[in-house]
Amino acid sequence: MDPALLDLYRLSYEEYQIIVDRLGHPASRLELSLFSALWNEHCSYKSSIKHLRKLYFPSKNVVAGLGENAGVIDLGEGEKIAFKVESHNHPSRIIPYQGASTGVGGILRDIFVMGGRPIALANYLCFGEASYPITPHLVDGTVRGIGDYGNSIGIPVLTGQTEFHASYRENTLVNAVALGYFGPKDPVISSKTKELGLLLYAGAKTGRDGIHGASMASESLGEKESKACVQIGDPFYGKLLMESLLEAMKKNLVLAAQDMGAAGLTSASIEIAVKSKMGVKLYLDQVPLRDSSMTPEDILLSESQERALLVVHPKHLRTLLQIFKKWSLDSQVVGELVADPILSILWGKKLLTQLPLEKLTAPQKDRCFDLKLLNSYKLSSLKQKIPAPSYPIKDSDLLLSALQDERGCSRAFIYQQYDQRVGTNTIKDASFPFAVLHLPHSGRALGFCLGGSPYKMRLNPFEGAKDAVYEPAIQLAARGFRPLALTDGLNFGSPENKKTMSEFVACTEALKVASQTLKIPIVSGNVSFYNTTKNEKENTEIAITGTPVIALTGIKKSKNIISASTHELNYEALQNSQIYLFSMYQASSNGLVGEIYGETPSMQGALQDSMCQHLIQLLLQIVEQAPPYLITVVGQFGLAYTLARMILKGEQGICIQTPYDPFQSRLYEIVVVLDSKSATTWQKQIKSISSCQLDILGQWQAKPYFNFNNISLPLSVLKQAYESGWDKAFKNTNAS
Repeated sequence: MDPALLDLYRLSYEEYQIIVDRLGHPASRLELSLFSALWNEHCSYKSSIKHLRKLYFPSKNVVAGLGENAGVIDLGEGEKIAFKVESHNHPSRIIPYQGASTGVGGILRDIFVMGGRPIALANYLCFGEASYPITPHLVDGTVRGIGDYGNSIGIPVLTGQTEFHASYRENTLVNAVALGYFGPKDPVISSKTKELGLLLYAGAKTGRDGIHGASMASESLGEKESKACVQIGDPFYGKLLMESLLEAMKKNLVLAAQDMGAAGLTSASIEIAVKSKMGVKLYLDQVPLRDSSMTPEDILLSESQERALLVVHPKHLRTLLQIFKKWSLDSQVVGELVADPILSILWGKKLLTQLPLEKLTAPQKDRCFDLKLLNSYKLSSLKQKIPAPSYPIKDSDLLLSALQDERGCSRAFIYQQYDQRVGTNTIKDASFPFAVLHLPHSGRALGFCLGGSPYKMRLNPFEGAKDAVYEPAIQLAARGFRPLALTDGLNFGSPENKKTMSEFVACTEALKVASQTLKIPIVSGNVSFYNTTKNEKENTEIAITGTPVIALTGIKKSKNIISASTHELNYEALQNSQIYLFSMYQASSNGLVGEIYGETPSMQGALQDSMCQHLIQLLLQIVEQAPPYLITVVGQFGLAYTLARMILKGEQGICIQTPYDPFQSRLYEIVVVLDSKSATTWQKQIKSISSCQLDILGQWQAKPYFNFNNISLPLSVLKQAYESGWDKAFKNTNAS
């Protein structure tokens, strides 16, 4: 076999030998295209599925889970939601605008092909340092791509997270999250069916964009970047497809549906057939094309956007064709499900290939990982001690530098490009710690929170992955939202690297422990491997920080949301209150401030699962009994930064005296503002858990000053530092 041909299809020689053995003859190019589309990491999960199976456990609230386009959970009162996270990392590095926009389009299709109406978007973005030459270009294109697609299709982008670190210089992470809503009468459409039916193509025409896209996303980026592998999105076609599909599904005209995303028609048709335990015939000459010269191979591998594949009963075909015509979309029968589990691909009357579907199953990879290293992640933090900080500047300057740093400054440049209020369901948007939505039927509040801290993953991937679940659960519980379910996006380097695989295994084991401790099911997810860059001259690879992205949902009966900063409150309300620190110490580190200033990252202690569970249960109980005026979870920059962020947009100052290090990061601490009556209730409840404590931090003052031990700064100076940081980091680039 020509090595250049195998390289084109991203297949190893070993994999080619398996293919030949299964087929019993040398594979044709058309057959190679099938295996290429289905055997890459992005579609087959061949290196990760063994470990991902540990994550799933049964839950009565899960309507649809593993194997579906998105996870669906039952909220009660006739309402359901679908949600999922998906990565679009390599395309966003190659062409940031199109890569990010098609990432948004793809995750939206995962929602509405199940019959859910998308009601919110979120994103988790990781870039190299602002000073790295290409970073401003990547930030600008990525943010515009997300905003333009979401804004055009009319879905609010409500929350997000943006990280900067050298490990992401050549491997941008763009993880898109979408959430959809089902009312009491809305059906949930599966990607499998028990009935034979026709395969109906619906959406935009098929073009040459995105060919080999899934395979490209399953290898390290090198010097040969292919822009032809990146899909081109059109949000207006996306809107038409969404509305037409929702109309058809509400009329119960669809038996099953699958998004034509990664690996296009090949993956969509074969996934439906395999999950339905049937076979499939494809009529490639019937596929609507933008370019009549496209070959069967091109058609199978194209990842053109805004397309879906439906299984329909023949009696409903005419009605469906009329619906799609009304919405100015192409629709055409391009195949059918058959009883025998065989794939047949035809062009007119010519049979191009035929083979049993079982032969297309990707061989799983039992990747090596270091058990000793894995165990060290679970134990080493217990023995470490955090060295005393030795920062080169005084505390007030250190606080200002943290507020102005690209990692700690305002993200207004990003979220002001997003329409956050379209759809009229938004209660809290990107200016709040997490998104809050109004549920149309019941009137309850739905919380939607992102978790995941690369900084903590660099300290310890086991503890960092547990924190990715516990921290957003604490964020929700602190405002009275009961955590319900989560979706995960796991971004790592090459699975062929033993250390990377050890980190991945540590991450999955930690997610299993945390989700099962809290009884929060993982209903969907995504794995993105090969976020590495090859230096072919030096024969080395640079991998990203392993980055688990968690999207967690929670429910609350009331739409009254506790404030996160003083600008939402008046001084009269605060005069009769004090500022407290509610804590359950388990682990601590020298914080992100330490990393910024070149300290050796270190972590002491470990997260205790039962303690985290008790903390969340206690918060849910105590916040309902004695709601605070204000509550905010202390972040990885430490207590001083959190308090500064809390007050910098308001008019009230604070005076804090505490023995706690202002910049150390301790898990978990929560700032609460309570009147005397509520404080008594909190103290009484906290006594039942010995590991918890409630300490007075300080008082409010009318003078607009931030006084924290030896730090004394006007609020105007804090605000200036926080709001000018982005422009300072990116200077006069398009990202400023």
